[in-house]
Order: sequence, then C-alpha cells, then structure tokens
Amino acid sequence: MGFWKEKSLTEMSRQEWESLCDGCARCCLHKLEDEDSGEVHYTSVVCKYLDESTCRCTSYQDRHSLVPDCVWLTPDTVEAFRWLPTTCAYRLVAEGKDLAWWHPLVSGRAESVQEAGISVRGKCISEEHVHPDNFEENIIRWVEQ
Repeated sequence: MGFWKEKSLTEMSRQEWESLCDGCARCCLHKLEDEDSGEVHYTSVVCKYLDESTCRCTSYQDRHSLVPDCVWLTPDTVEAFRWLPTTCAYRLVAEGKDLAWWHPLVSGRAESVQEAGISVRGKCISEEHVHPDNFEENIIRWVEQ
C-alpha cells in the first residue's frame, strides 16, 4: 500500500510530498480566470523556466523569487487550489482519492505520465513566444484520464 493511502498530506515527509508530483507540468501552464463565472481556463502557454522535454522547472529552487506568482503548494494550501487538474496527485490525495495507473508512484516509471498523454510535453509554447494579450487565443481543453 502506498504512503499516500496511509498518510494525510500534512503527515508526509518532504520527500514523500515532492514525490507526489507526477511531472505533468500542467501547473506551469498559464491560466486565465473568467471574472464573471470564476471558471479557470488553461492555456498552452507555459512558464519560460519549464524544460519542455523533461517537464521540470529549470530553476525549481529559485522559482518563487524568479516568478513571484508561481504556485507554492503546501499541505496546508493545496485544497485552496481548486484549479489544479483533476489528474493532479495533490488534488486527488486531498480529496481522498487514489492515484491514477500512470502515476510514477503506481507504475514505477516516470515515462508513464508521457505515455498516458497527461504531460504538457509537445503540447505547449513558452511564454517567451506569446504576448500576454494573446494568451486567450491559446486556451486548451484537457481530456481527463
């Protein structure tokens, strides 16, 4: 049985917490919120610090100083981030659900995230190439798995 089934988010060690990240990088995509409905729309525009081939931040340790509005998930705040994808392990565990078959902690392989089509690899464009006024033209819809 996996630790995520036995522990709450606040009981996890730092290593366990970090291992929950499946490496999809969907949280690194720019999101737009509809002011009227509050609905959050994902764009295909990704943070310039994301290495698109690995779906990992190239400046992970310094990300909050480099990008002040970079999301900082903690066990105490994860439930407030309702915009997280329904596939996100942090959200799933917070909601008392199990991880998907493709999650590296379940499959034993980091590549399963890409094989399942969950990651942003090959589906995004760096913010360096899109004017912020044009983010709306890059709204995408995920097929949840």
